[in-house]
Amino acid sequence: MKRAAELRQVSDWSDFVRGHGLRELLDQRRPGEAPSRVVASPDGQHLLLLWNQPASPARVVAFQRLGSDAGDLERSWQPPQPPVVGLLFLGSCGAAAAFWVLAVVWEPGRTELWRFVPAAGWRLLQSLELCCGARARIVSICNWGSRLVWCEERPPLDVQQTPEKRAFRYCICTRDLQIGEKGAQLSPLQIVLHNSPAYQVLAAASGVFLVPTPATFPGVAKCVLIWRLENTDIVVAAPSRGCISTKVLHPGREVDFKKLILGYVGTLASMESLDIRSCSLSTSKGLFLVTSSGAVDLVQPNGLWRPVFDFGETALTLGEEVQLKVFGDTLACLLGGILYLVDLNSRQLVEKKLLSTEMLFLDFHAGEEEIAVVQLLGPNGIYHLDFSGTDKDCQPEPTLVEMVFEEACKYYQRRSLSSSQLTVEKLKKGGMFQAPVALSSILCHSLASKDKRTGALPEPYAKLLSTMQLELQSYQNLEFLKSCLVGASKSEVDSYGEELVEQELNRLLRLDLNRENLVYMNAIFSSFPVASWKAVQNHLQLQQNGDGLLIARATPDVWKKILGGPVPSLCKQEASLNGVAPLFELICLSLYQFKPKWLPRFVELSQQYVGISWAYNKEGPEGGVPLYKRALAVLARKCGCSVAYTEMEIELLLCSQRPKAVLQAMDLLIRHRRWQRVMDTAEKFSRLSPLLNKEIFIVLLGEFAQHRALDPYLDMLWELHPADLTASDVLSIIQQHLPQTELDHPPFLPDGVPQLSVGLLKPLLHRLACCSASQDEIYADVLHGPSFPPPTPPRHQQVAAKTAPAQEAHVQRTEPLHNHTQGTLSEGM
Repeated sequence: MKRAAELRQVSDWSDFVRGHGLRELLDQRRPGEAPSRVVASPDGQHLLLLWNQPASPARVVAFQRLGSDAGDLERSWQPPQPPVVGLLFLGSCGAAAAFWVLAVVWEPGRTELWRFVPAAGWRLLQSLELCCGARARIVSICNWGSRLVWCEERPPLDVQQTPEKRAFRYCICTRDLQIGEKGAQLSPLQIVLHNSPAYQVLAAASGVFLVPTPATFPGVAKCVLIWRLENTDIVVAAPSRGCISTKVLHPGREVDFKKLILGYVGTLASMESLDIRSCSLSTSKGLFLVTSSGAVDLVQPNGLWRPVFDFGETALTLGEEVQLKVFGDTLACLLGGILYLVDLNSRQLVEKKLLSTEMLFLDFHAGEEEIAVVQLLGPNGIYHLDFSGTDKDCQPEPTLVEMVFEEACKYYQRRSLSSSQLTVEKLKKGGMFQAPVALSSILCHSLASKDKRTGALPEPYAKLLSTMQLELQSYQNLEFLKSCLVGASKSEVDSYGEELVEQELNRLLRLDLNRENLVYMNAIFSSFPVASWKAVQNHLQLQQNGDGLLIARATPDVWKKILGGPVPSLCKQEASLNGVAPLFELICLSLYQFKPKWLPRFVELSQQYVGISWAYNKEGPEGGVPLYKRALAVLARKCGCSVAYTEMEIELLLCSQRPKAVLQAMDLLIRHRRWQRVMDTAEKFSRLSPLLNKEIFIVLLGEFAQHRALDPYLDMLWELHPADLTASDVLSIIQQHLPQTELDHPPFLPDGVPQLSVGLLKPLLHRLACCSASQDEIYADVLHGPSFPPPTPPRHQQVAAKTAPAQEAHVQRTEPLHNHTQGTLSEGM
């Protein structure tokens, strides 16, 4: 939605004592002369400037507003005085009139407490030592109420340590500081976390956030730690993973950082290091981070990691400072002289304002977001970000309308042949595409209340509205359900969640499951696992028949959404999808979690549907990774290696009925020495094909040659022998698989030691001999029949008979031809 914001100047330094000098100090242009930090006091009457550059002396100057006759505070410390690591405002306790003090903390732990007295000005209340050791050095410090929390470096005595050991020489310490009229009192030092890397500590109302710094060891600079003091636990949170673990703290006991993350080393190794450019706290929401890639993320106290906005990597310049500030539901960001305003509810950029001069956010004490005002500090004074100048008669443009134009930009850009980038502004002003304009007009008219509608829709838009009425009503019901879920109590979350997931899954199954929709579906399955499982059951109509087998009465459209589309190869699947699981994998995980016995049958039903629907189509899922391999891959990533996973792996391999998968399942069964299941599986799957029968028999015959575990099942084993396997083949296989023995072994093994004997092979050899004899009988007629070709018949002498003269003449005419023919046949024989 659009919001008009203006910078309104509220102070030009004329309301401050020595305002001219304050202006000069803030208008320094040369490096090292501008203050490192500017912070306002809790009552807003004092402005403190800190210079803390390494090459110049540390300096703190306080300016006060007009109305007080007391003097200002100005302190400087020449080298070798160590740098100042923190300016903290602490409240008093137990005093008749509450007051606040300024704590100036140096690197070795020395702390000065300053109090402003209206009649007398700034007075040093007390000096304290926070650290117990002389070699200790404070890296970062904050306060959670009256409790001081800091990250302390404790250099070891051994100066020749490796970089890995030097990286874990820090600890997180805390002490309670009670301030009263007569002075301050420190509680004993308590170490919360030891063997820790360097962290920046930031305190919010919900706890203390431990954020990685450039000095943090890269191997562990991949997560944020949250010490929740009220819950007395430490939460480990990481991007795209959320809460990795929660460690409960016991009173008086320290936590070893190395042991804290020992069980998650593999998880951390697969993640990239956090390159944090800036961070800021919100009292009610959590910690906001800006990474070097331009992404803005919110880390909530429970470890949830939520993306907020993305400036893009090109928006961040190396070395450029990024400032964040949260007020209400808006995130303000100062980047490169531009003020960005982001709506936290819709995560949309609502305004981008170019500043005429260099500014920075005025830092208040914790809790300044509650007043919902952003104050910016410039050389010429203090400015407020003012929204009061917005035209109240003008209705803000709904976020849904902005989404319509953004989706239209993506749609037209994909189909455009031009290389120029299409933006929302060009789309609105160009007038070339009427579809998004019509849809936005319809949405604005239908979503606005009746008393605020400007007029009737044009006739074409009215017809479209009547067609879309049901879809719009469904959308409004869905948005209302989401708002109910956000504000629901713990007892109502389950019922609202089930209804929401049911409607969202129904909506997503009618859309193209692109990456954006898949990311949303993954979030639904992760946030509402029980409701997602129930929705899957309803849409697939999963139930058991009378024989106890799983059946699915899903429509063909639902099956195509679950299984359709080409799937990348297994080695590239994780990289291409970038950790986003397809719908088939999500259903497999849900089945494994709530109904693991149904998973193999579901994969089998999926394979049957693939064979029917994509029998002549190369674009089906079988063109990529087989379904059983996809199920195994996602279970291996999510569930790891366990007894239950091994059993499920065997079932999935067998349900595929593929020869290689069946042999792999048998190998797993043999490895776990489950011989009865091995023989049952062999007997069942040997009927599928003669080649698979032969492979199974060879595998089992090799196992028989190595040990005696299969001896009780020899009758079943001999029944599996292939017809084309001869006795010499059997003996050759056994000889190849015989276990290696010692060279000087005795001729007979000791009593009780099982060994392979001819007696065990006698039934098989007898069976092979019978098979050989039966094969000989088949060809007996051919082998023992007459020879071929037959022998030459004997020759008989021809005797001339006495005939009549006519017959004699005829005989004389035909006799040469007869003699020639007979001679030719005789030669051929």
